[in-house]
Amino acid sequence: MTRIFRIGSTKIVEDESTQGRSLDEVREILRLSFPEVAQATVREKIEGDVNYVEFLPKPGRKG
Repeated sequence: MTRIFRIGSTKIVEDESTQGRSLDEVREILRLSFPEVAQATVREKIEGDVNYVEFLPKPGRKG
């Protein structure tokens, strides 16, 4: 099953670097480029043989 990760309007198709890894491991990899993923809520949706994994950032507050 192919996974597609969504962060906002960005779509990332699973490749060798994320294949076979848990969501927590993928989160750590993506956190380097997308810091909002660190505290985001994860929503999964399966359509056919594609698993869509969406990272929903938590609203922050400005100081």
